[in-house]
Amino acid sequence: MSQPPKGNPQIKLVFTGSVGAGKTTAISVISEVPPIMTEARPSDDVAFRKNSTTVAMDYGELTLEGGIKLNLYGTPGQRRFDFMCHILTKGALGLIVLINNAHPTPLDELDYYLNLNADFLKDRPAVIGVTHLDEAATPGIEEYYQCLAERGEYWPVLKADARSRDDVTILVNALLSVLEFG
Repeated sequence: MSQPPKGNPQIKLVFTGSVGAGKTTAISVISEVPPIMTEARPSDDVAFRKNSTTVAMDYGELTLEGGIKLNLYGTPGQRRFDFMCHILTKGALGLIVLINNAHPTPLDELDYYLNLNADFLKDRPAVIGVTHLDEAATPGIEEYYQCLAERGEYWPVLKADARSRDDVTILVNALLSVLEFG
């Protein structure tokens, strides 16, 4: 953003996406404050994949040049907590959708999260981050673009390692660029 808003400028961004895609990790690696996480032991099939999972939200903060503060929220990935997406996106300016490419049907996951957030995305942008490409090379980034094009949506799709501060920063910067120039 070329000129920060006056006062105490804050921007709310939301990370959403499939279980195990790295939402909690992504917020943790870029937050300047100790992140707030609502992790609990999974009580369903998620327990076979991970020891803990987000049950309400994650929260972190990042300050950009010019003093703009990003409030970063992460949604739970389990579908029984989908209602949290609608709560957490209120007042947000954009969405980062993380998709675990090692999921058995990652393109279906992308479609699911875009549909879940369809009302929000009518007038706000998204960036798609594809994680776990080291575990599953297919589908490739082009197939994600093709999936978006079939929906009539044209947002950036980027490879991302949620453990990498640089990769997560690129996702955030891509979303901020879409907000600024979109």
